[in-house]
Amino acid sequence: MAAFPHCPLLAFFFFFFFFFFFFLHPLYASPGDSDPIYKDCVVQCEKSGCAGDKCFQHCKFSSDGKPVDGPWYLQEPLYLRWKQWDCQTDCRYHCMLAREEERTNLGDKPVKYHGKWPFRRVYGIQEPVAVALATLNLAVQFHGWISFFILLYYKLPMKPNKKTYYEYTGLWHIYGILAMNSWFWNAAFHCRDVELTEKLDYSSAVAFIGFSLIVAILRALNVRDEAAKVMVSAPIISFVTTHILYLNFYKLDYGLNAKVCVVMGITQLVVWAVWAVLSRHPSQCKLWILVLGGAVAILLEAFDFPPYGGYVDAHALWHATSIPLSYIWWSFVRDDAEFRTSTLLKKVK
Repeated sequence: MAAFPHCPLLAFFFFFFFFFFFFLHPLYASPGDSDPIYKDCVVQCEKSGCAGDKCFQHCKFSSDGKPVDGPWYLQEPLYLRWKQWDCQTDCRYHCMLAREEERTNLGDKPVKYHGKWPFRRVYGIQEPVAVALATLNLAVQFHGWISFFILLYYKLPMKPNKKTYYEYTGLWHIYGILAMNSWFWNAAFHCRDVELTEKLDYSSAVAFIGFSLIVAILRALNVRDEAAKVMVSAPIISFVTTHILYLNFYKLDYGLNAKVCVVMGITQLVVWAVWAVLSRHPSQCKLWILVLGGAVAILLEAFDFPPYGGYVDAHALWHATSIPLSYIWWSFVRDDAEFRTSTLLKKVK
């Protein structure tokens, strides 16, 4: 009966987010692409190599760094080529900035260009704030995973065969590796948006979210038998693998990928919330913080708005919320390991 007051809250989360997700679709159009002033600026820049008073060395070279007209020793330096900036990307970037400055002077709001908001580069990095926050998330995930490892193998009692009492050790190790991999490629993608970094970022994120859902179901249902773990995990792994293959080898469908990730994210939030109510875990309060924080993070990801000052947008704020949530999450995982270990040791005695 004590869990009853939480039921309306769970229903609110479930129906609100699914209503929000399926009836308020994000816009993927880019009005800046069709702006005739912007388009004309790009065309003229690619011909002349200059956008306003800025001229680019890239426009004298082909995409592989070879000079369009000139001897071989005029090849573009490697330290410039590694960024994969070329004539078109530089022209688009500076024409975008020039056009946005004109729009601001006219009192117009920023618009997207080629699917992205007009961010300002810093030392060649496309979204510096997002990169910095993704790097911090990577560091927090690494710290959390290492602290979990130290707790299990150096602080908590172990079985005579040197294995841990905690039944979900392997799952959390895989979780930590996938989390770090996801944040690494996220930082790489926001540093330089090319086809390779985009696909690696999207694929890593889907794999991480899918495995997070598996962990949520297995822990909430208290599945400890290895065969049962495989039976629960197999359908989700198959779906996630198929989705990743679809994105990489058929069509990089941004709308479909967003729906898949949000549905898996909301599902695991609901699973953890229900389990927090029914299990009466010692760290129940941490779970509720994570559920509420995860809900806020999903809202930030869904509510898209232009970057403030050309640097901070909703996605960057989502990165920021993930930092404390990741820290609390690994704290809960350590608490759960201690709780299960102490419970099993009491049964052994």
